[in-house]
Amino acid sequence: MKLRLHPQTLRKLKRFRSIRRGYWSFVGLGIALVVSFFGEIIVNDKALTVRYNGEYSFPAFGDLYPFAWFMETEILTGEDFGLKKDKDGQTYDYAVNFLELQRIWEDDKDSENFVMMPMIPHGPYGNDFASGVEKLSSPDAASEHYLGTDKEGRDILARLFYGFRIVMLFALAFTLMVFLLGSFFGCIMGYFGGTLDMLGLRLVEIWANVPFLYMVMIMVAVIPDLSGSFSQEEVIVIRAIILLLIMAAFSWTGLTYYVRASTYKEKAREYVAAARVMGAGSGRILFVHVLPNVISTIVTFLPFTVATAIASVTALDFLNFGLPEGTPSWGQQMRVGQEFIREKPWIISSAVASIFIVLTMVTFIGEAVREAFDPKKFSTYE
Repeated sequence: MKLRLHPQTLRKLKRFRSIRRGYWSFVGLGIALVVSFFGEIIVNDKALTVRYNGEYSFPAFGDLYPFAWFMETEILTGEDFGLKKDKDGQTYDYAVNFLELQRIWEDDKDSENFVMMPMIPHGPYGNDFASGVEKLSSPDAASEHYLGTDKEGRDILARLFYGFRIVMLFALAFTLMVFLLGSFFGCIMGYFGGTLDMLGLRLVEIWANVPFLYMVMIMVAVIPDLSGSFSQEEVIVIRAIILLLIMAAFSWTGLTYYVRASTYKEKAREYVAAARVMGAGSGRILFVHVLPNVISTIVTFLPFTVATAIASVTALDFLNFGLPEGTPSWGQQMRVGQEFIREKPWIISSAVASIFIVLTMVTFIGEAVREAFDPKKFSTYE
């Protein structure tokens, strides 16, 4: 079955593509998001390939998103690669440092073993002190810490890279939930009107006046500590879902007003009356005929909702009311950078630059979408 788009939809997409600034921002941001899904083979402190005594292993591929959700991977220790003692003389029965292993085998000219590391051989959680890298080190190409390290010795570029994936997935999920809730309640209120509309509007107005930031802070503050029962990655996912639900619950009301007003206007059109005459029920009229025309009006809000979500979750992380401490987060990176803004300005400047670039691209996309999907130029009555 071949997918056929409505001719007017094709016209809108063609118009969007003609707006170069927005179109290329969309392409660039989309490519960056896709690349981030394969971040474990680009930015990671685990090796892509290890050859030891003629046998090969591929540690980094076990962490590929989303396979790590259901795939158990074996933790490789130093003893697995013939290293009985670490540099401190302790038994090497813990997770191997692949950068250290690579240096050892490179120094041994007679060894046929080798380690192939990712393009950026540092992870968002690992502390690199094997080569004498200090905490809060300056950007250094020799150690491949291209943006330096933070106060825990973690690579800043790796944390910004993984922070981009987290914030974009969060923003897209937030936008989807806000649009689903706002569209549903707005359509119901606008289509049926009367007492339902009056009561619904009063409830929406009351809910909209609840102080959003205070409620998020209070509800996040009472979330129990989950670190004792779950792994670090699982804690991040659980906290992100809880934060997402809280933010979406207090953010959908603004969109409801626009959807309600658009539904009021659309239900007075001739095509709705024709559908009623032909025997179409309220559900079919609302979701098959009215909703597509309403969406063509509110779709222009979508990119700006994404921008709002990025700014909100970053601000909450900066205030330490967002994702758990230690998460690769732009907001937490800004908080760390604020502490050392005079001595180590690259820490906060790299986080601010990342936020600025992404929000600028999202804004360009929003402007292009608003112009291309302008309801004054196009309509989809059917």
